[in-house]
Amino acid sequence: MKADTMNIDQLKIGLEIHCQLTNLNTKLFCRCLCNYRNSQPNENTCPICLGLPGALPLLNKRAVEFAAMICLAFNCSIPSKISFYRKNYFYPDLPKNFQITQYNSYELSSIGYKGLYDFERGLPDDSKRSSVENKKPSIRIARIQLEEDPGKIVYEDDNSSLNTYSLIDYNRAGVALVEIVTEPDFTNPSDVRIFLNEIINIFEYLNVCDPALEGSIRCDVNVSIKGGKKVEIKNISSFKDVEKSIHYEITRQKTLVMHDIKVQAETRHWDEKRKITISARSKEEEEDYKYFPEPDIPRISLEGEMFTSKLKSQMHELPDERLERYKNTFKITPHTARILVNSKRISDFFEESLKYYHSPVEVSNWIVNELLTKVNELEKSETSKTTTNRLSDSFMSPRLIASMAQLVEEKKINRNMAREIFDNCLRTGEDPHEMIKRLDTQKISNTEDIVSLIKKIISDQPHLVGQSKNNSNVSNFILGLIMKDTQGKADPQVAMNLIREILSKSD
Repeated sequence: MKADTMNIDQLKIGLEIHCQLTNLNTKLFCRCLCNYRNSQPNENTCPICLGLPGALPLLNKRAVEFAAMICLAFNCSIPSKISFYRKNYFYPDLPKNFQITQYNSYELSSIGYKGLYDFERGLPDDSKRSSVENKKPSIRIARIQLEEDPGKIVYEDDNSSLNTYSLIDYNRAGVALVEIVTEPDFTNPSDVRIFLNEIINIFEYLNVCDPALEGSIRCDVNVSIKGGKKVEIKNISSFKDVEKSIHYEITRQKTLVMHDIKVQAETRHWDEKRKITISARSKEEEEDYKYFPEPDIPRISLEGEMFTSKLKSQMHELPDERLERYKNTFKITPHTARILVNSKRISDFFEESLKYYHSPVEVSNWIVNELLTKVNELEKSETSKTTTNRLSDSFMSPRLIASMAQLVEEKKINRNMAREIFDNCLRTGEDPHEMIKRLDTQKISNTEDIVSLIKKIISDQPHLVGQSKNNSNVSNFILGLIMKDTQGKADPQVAMNLIREILSKSD
């Protein structure tokens, strides 16, 4: 039985998504730089993030605001007060032997709880379920919590199961991390990947994280089948591997059940080379971590509705809001609007293009049907690396797209000619208006010039007049001759109107 066809009551998948708040300047509890990636090992540290005796944490206020924005994006409730706990366990990447995090036990500690994500909003419009029975369930967000990232273990070899030693880099220790914990509501590995891609998009729109940075977004997966024990999968490096690891773990657990072997609650690591999960340790229970309130950080008051109202006024437009604006205000088709908003970079490019020429439908069609098609072709070609780099700079500019849309919509060039010019502009960066002047490719719309061409054709082939009385295709034939003589420069609409007028007046 494939995982995709497994009874949804038998398969349960939950996620723990970790997002570094990379757009902060400093770490969560100290003034060390949040951007540690260009530092030498253990260079970006201080007594606070190293947990030295006597060093006291000072909470980053902006980190709390970023985390709360994420909560609002996922429709979570935000308490009026939050607090931090010590999660005690020994692991070499924790310099203090505990992690400062949040924990909903003795009180409501997390910054967000009981959220809800409408799964189908992340699907393409043609993939959405038409009936209530087939509609995908919403994904419940159990909690969203703010915590510090541990350091990074650097292994001797990429395959951690074969290493004899490892090194520790504490530059990452103390970086602000938001953990999103879902309920086990996923029943299909492919849905997990769609959800993760949508989450990345939301983070980009909120401007709290740069997902392109290595390790900025990580995901742990919890999988169980047939009501069995929960298995956690860690160390998954990409979202593609998240889906692969789930498929593997489902197969592994089903095989155990088939042989009457109990599935053990454990933590397993994903071996990227062999594409299998490997047992790492038995699964800890909550009590094993010995949570207790962090004595060096008092409870923080968030000022209730005043706090959330202020944040909402600061938040950028979210994908769903932008999608509705594109469809309702700009009258862009749902399919085209979805393609635009599914990438903030492309959507921002579209918005910038409208500043040069405000024709949303024409500009969006040029971006989706022409620009993205060309970019995809270049990325697949052998020379894509340098060409794509150039496109990402001046050659793929909003001004260029706006110019193409304007030239076509104002009928200065026909669409086929526009595509040729567009290809040349992408390669050279030349302005379309300048290229038209240089190549003398602007449409011939002067009626006297076109009338002269029509009369010459009729004079050379007088039988066309008689045939036109019973054959409407004669007009198209004459238009084709005109386009050939003018090398496609004649305005076809103007030319066709003149052809019909002249033929109707001819004997």
